[in-house]
Amino acid sequence: MKVRKLVIVGGVAGGASAAAKARRCSEEVEIIMYEKGPDISYANCGLPYYLSGVIKKREDLLITSAEFFRRRFQVDARTGREVIQIDRNSKKVIVKNLNTGQMEEESYDRLILAPGSHPIVPPVPGMDLPFVFYLKTLEDTDRIFSYLQNKNPRRAVVIGGGLIGIEAVENLALKGLETTVVELAPQLLTFLDWEMAERVRWHMHQKGINLCLSQGLQSVHEQNGQGLVRTDKGGEIPTDLVLVAIGVRPNVDLALNADLELGVTGGIKVNEFMQTSDPDIFAAGDCIETMNVVTGKPVLTPMGSAANKEGRAAGANALGRRIAVQGFTGTVIVKVFDLTVAKTGLSEREAIAEGYSPLALYVQPGHHAGYYPGSKPVNIKTVTERESGRLLGAQVIGEEGVDKRVDVFATAIYHQMRLEDLLQLDLAYAPPYSAARDPVIIAGAVGQNYYQGDWDPISPHELKAKMDAGESFVLVDVRTRLELQERGPLPGALHIPIDLLRRQLQKLDPEKETILYCAQGFRSYFGNRILAMRGFKRVKTLSGGMDNWMYEGESAAAQATD
Repeated sequence: MKVRKLVIVGGVAGGASAAAKARRCSEEVEIIMYEKGPDISYANCGLPYYLSGVIKKREDLLITSAEFFRRRFQVDARTGREVIQIDRNSKKVIVKNLNTGQMEEESYDRLILAPGSHPIVPPVPGMDLPFVFYLKTLEDTDRIFSYLQNKNPRRAVVIGGGLIGIEAVENLALKGLETTVVELAPQLLTFLDWEMAERVRWHMHQKGINLCLSQGLQSVHEQNGQGLVRTDKGGEIPTDLVLVAIGVRPNVDLALNADLELGVTGGIKVNEFMQTSDPDIFAAGDCIETMNVVTGKPVLTPMGSAANKEGRAAGANALGRRIAVQGFTGTVIVKVFDLTVAKTGLSEREAIAEGYSPLALYVQPGHHAGYYPGSKPVNIKTVTERESGRLLGAQVIGEEGVDKRVDVFATAIYHQMRLEDLLQLDLAYAPPYSAARDPVIIAGAVGQNYYQGDWDPISPHELKAKMDAGESFVLVDVRTRLELQERGPLPGALHIPIDLLRRQLQKLDPEKETILYCAQGFRSYFGNRILAMRGFKRVKTLSGGMDNWMYEGESAAAQATD
């Protein structure tokens, strides 16, 4: 069928990408794009940074305009229009002009749905109060910006410790507001494993952010001229501004009313070519469900990067091309004050939930050569399938070089590489950018050491469980005495510095389980090799060392033997 008219519902990332790609595929097709808001395409992900003034001009958030689309792409971009119904039998849409209230009809040969998502509104009292905001659209940002300018609030409460919530926290704090986070989960950024999220919690605490974890929102009230947030743990937090950021849901009302098939996630079900259950209707962006390339299962991926790829494919395929979107590794990255926090693939917790037997390993190398000024540690956790060694996920936290490393891990996961395959990568090296052994290469080497049988790692939570259960084992701290003074040892640990280990083997029983640890794991790994080659059969090493031990109040006097 020759496509003469293409109608697109929604702009921003998915719809605008679809329109531009469709025009690059055909000069003849008539393209009409409807956008409910006043702007065709803007930078959703930049909205929090405009609130603080990091992004100084509102117009910098505008990616393109309706006039530009008409001029450059000959796309009839109609703003202030809401598509309220799809008539699949007649192949037309019913559109409401939000400026005049009039109803319009438009026929189509092919239709692309890109209506995005909407913020989740907690079912609690107070969500309609004038100082309660959401941060999803440019209009949302305008309302918050105006409130900040005119009301001069001193305190803010952010509901939700996910990506948008954390970005909002940082930028409200940079604006000078005393900021509190209320998060139902026991940690921030729930896509991370707990011990990695603890690094974020501690950093935010150091920046003066008040954290109310494991507390759900009960209500918001206005009392004596100020706001009051109540939590389900009985907490009461005075505030001048509340920002709700507990997630989004796909906008599927149009699809549902048109009897298009939805997926198990609640998003519109599409095939790899972005085609819905109606072969003449395609969909892209936050409204659809996609596939996780690790598990092969459907997921929601409400990210601008995903929407751009999906929109591009939908625009081409609606005009007869066959461009596939083969899924996502779930890569996310967020700035948290001085830290960059990133994750791709599965966390250890997610891997267990999916039925894998995961191996978690940690490394903390510098982001570039240590002898070159300014080297910063990069904390990396890899998650692999224990038997096969296939890389399932990675989490990376640091001040510098995080984005580079997580992108390498994302590529490796997409291509189903094993952890030790990372050793074969030829990554860029010069002292200002990396070390001769890049952090990704080091992660691969640590994995190879395991699969070669050179060491047996134990994770912090596994060691903590053994300690809490009162199991019998020998715990050996191989750090220096100076390090012990800076951060005390774990309870019951025997202190034998690594350079004295060979001379003091008589203090250890080769028949007993022995667990070694140091600051980051390298010296204890070397100690592991010394003991293993001298007849010790049950030796483990704390992966990541004390730098990865996030449990508080665990230090006690060690038995010094040096």
